[in-house]
Formats: sequence, C-alpha cells, structure tokens
Amino acid sequence: QLVESGGGLVQAGGSLRLSCEGSGRDFSGYDMGWFRQDSGKEREFVAAISWKWTNTYYADSVKGRFTISRDNNKRTVYLQMNNLKPEDTAVYYCAAQWPTGEFTRAAGYTFWGQGTQVTVSS
Repeated sequence: QLVESGGGLVQAGGSLRLSCEGSGRDFSGYDMGWFRQDSGKEREFVAAISWKWTNTYYADSVKGRFTISRDNNKRTVYLQMNNLKPEDTAVYYCAAQWPTGEFTRAAGYTFWGQGTQVTVSS
C-alpha cells in the first residue's frame, strides 16, 4: 500500500528525491514518516509530516539538508535529500500512522513500504 522509489547511488554532496505513493487506502488523514535502517543498526527516524497542518519534524542529523513534503492529491510523500553524506547510506522506508501526536517512534506506525536503497559514496 506504500511504495517507495527514487533511491540510488550518489556521490557525497549530491541530492536525491524519494517518493512514497499510497494506494488502496486514503492516507490523507494519516501522519507520514520516513525512517532509515543501515545493516546491523536499528531503524531510525528521519522525518515526518502531520496530516492536518503539515507540520514537519526532522532528526537532528538531517535538519537543514532534508525536506519532507506531501501532495495528498497525488497520494504521495516526498523526501528531498540534499548535501548527502556517506553516513546517510541506508534503506529508507516510508510509513503511515493514524495521528497520535508522536512522530519519531517506529512502533507507532502501522503501514510500511518495502524500502528503497540509498547509497552515498565518499
């Protein structure tokens, strides 16, 4: 129901834009988040956007470099990633949760995409 795209290989300092398209359900009333997981590490919060006021939230490690946005008409959430660093290398997951007021906990999200690989070379 959530399908990510846009991952790939990029050099440090480069940019990528990830997309997450929802289907089979209206996600316009859901908070949407991006998480990432590198091999051997726990899944970590990257960014989130609320459903109603489109408030945005970011992990400290990506603030000023990543931008999350959503287009409910297209049923799509985006993650614009600029000035990428090797430590951004991970599988990136899109997720959706019914609004709870908490955005950073992976356990709160009900729906998940299959992930898209982002690799940043130095």
